[in-house]
Amino acid sequence: MSRERLLTERNVWMSPVRDDGRPHVAPIWFVYLDDRFWIGTGAGSVRVRNLSENPLASVALEDGDRPVVAECVVRIHETERPPAGVDAFAEKFGWDIRRPEDVDVGRVVVLEATPRKWLFGIDLPTPASD
Repeated sequence: MSRERLLTERNVWMSPVRDDGRPHVAPIWFVYLDDRFWIGTGAGSVRVRNLSENPLASVALEDGDRPVVAECVVRIHETERPPAGVDAFAEKFGWDIRRPEDVDVGRVVVLEATPRKWLFGIDLPTPASD
């Protein structure tokens, strides 16, 4: 079931768009809570630079034989951390996303990717627009 995979799989491929229109596709750890993808990453990453200019991105689970793909609107949280997300990241990855700096990614930001359209994994509802 797609919802179970969203709760258990470790990586999602995220594809924001560069300012010249080229996609930037890369895998990243995620947790899925409240019908959203929550992603911890470095503030200086290509991903964050792209999303700062254009908040639209596609996300896809790794298994192409059982695709789950969504088009999302992404909000960058510079310091805010959802309490449930803090717990979920700690449990799933052993990573405390409340720390402002991380040895691997530098200054930590949290991305909130809200699906606007599911392209595959159709057993998942698309949330109503905000």
